[in-house]
Amino acid sequence: MRAFHMSWFAFFLCFLAWFGIAPLMAVVREEMGLTPDQIGWLMIGSVTVTVFARLLIGWLCDRIGPRLCYTGLLIFGSLPVMGVGFAQDFETLLTFRVAIGAIGASFVITQYHTSVMFAPNVVGTANATTAGWGNLGGGVTQFVMPLVMTSLFVGTFGFSDYWGWRASMFLAGVVCFLTGVAYYFLTQDAPEGNLKELRAAGKMPPASSTNGTFAEACRDYRVWALFVIYGACFGVELTINNMAALHFADNFDMGLKAAGMAAAAFGLMNLFARSLGGYFGDLFGGKAGLRGRVLWLFAALFVEGLALMLFSRTSALVWAIPALILFSLFTQMSEGATFSVVPFINKKCLGSVAGVVGAGGNAGAVAAGFLFKTDTAWWPTALLILGGVVTCVSFLAFAVRFAPEAETAARTEFEKARGERTRDEQARGLVPAPAPA
Repeated sequence: MRAFHMSWFAFFLCFLAWFGIAPLMAVVREEMGLTPDQIGWLMIGSVTVTVFARLLIGWLCDRIGPRLCYTGLLIFGSLPVMGVGFAQDFETLLTFRVAIGAIGASFVITQYHTSVMFAPNVVGTANATTAGWGNLGGGVTQFVMPLVMTSLFVGTFGFSDYWGWRASMFLAGVVCFLTGVAYYFLTQDAPEGNLKELRAAGKMPPASSTNGTFAEACRDYRVWALFVIYGACFGVELTINNMAALHFADNFDMGLKAAGMAAAAFGLMNLFARSLGGYFGDLFGGKAGLRGRVLWLFAALFVEGLALMLFSRTSALVWAIPALILFSLFTQMSEGATFSVVPFINKKCLGSVAGVVGAGGNAGAVAAGFLFKTDTAWWPTALLILGGVVTCVSFLAFAVRFAPEAETAARTEFEKARGERTRDEQARGLVPAPAPA
């Protein structure tokens, strides 16, 4: 559970720092005189490098373990977060914005760490909850960063807007750095200990055994189907995190704080929505096996696409917020449903599979970003197109199939884990023991 809480909290901070500048863009745009095209490139740049970072970090998790991966990513990733506060022109801002995207790879480490720490009967719920509470940072940042800037640095310390948003980003970077140090001392790689010690004791294969795992993951067509599917849910979430505050400010005539609060409604659903996606994945997995998990993934993604198209057509704020919340609910449940399937694709290269699928989320955001490189008045139409694409992609879930022996193995592991949990609860007196025959 220490790994559970540290992994979601680290991801939460990474998400907050990753999108910390998004709700401040109205101020940054005015100060730097940014054009709609430049804002579009900032959106695209913030998620582009994460595609490659997630591919690399997934392989590293298999090789050196999640503890060292997270420590290094948080410490080195904090540098461009702090550095963005020193940007004086668009080119420098874009450079730091691209570099910040590397900390988005934290998602893969979070999913890897909880996958190895939790049993098959709850792994979907555990993965979805750590990712959901981490993604919550994307919602919290929408109102926290404007609050930190206006109330702390501008209101309390008397900073100008020029220095206020810069100091806010620097503070976010410092917190990420300190969390990286804490992750090293407070977690371990696996339930039995750290990879280095386990390998030295002969309890795990050597690091060389991970050679070829990335290629093995890439040869599985199901991995690429999930790559596209994750782009249609997490990629959409990243896109909304980048543009929602400006969308509400420009198309609903709202101020900086009010637009941030409205945009936060989307991300705050991560408090429970992604967990629900994983929970239902485990539930349907218990009832209908791996096929049940896949069918649930299709249903959640299909409704997400319909809800996004509904949101795109709302022009009154009184309808836009409920539509946004409905759309957010199914977006995050789709993400949880995806990673209730991922741990069962190939356990030998779990990190690589998680890395490729996770990269799909950012690849989707990069592709979607090109729809928003225009004036904000066109953004509702872009959202409608995006909703149609998501609806079509949902049918790709049916390409994710499992061999009968994989279904049998998964069922056996599931029942074993559920039986162990029941016996543990009986031993602790939480449930009554069966009457003797």
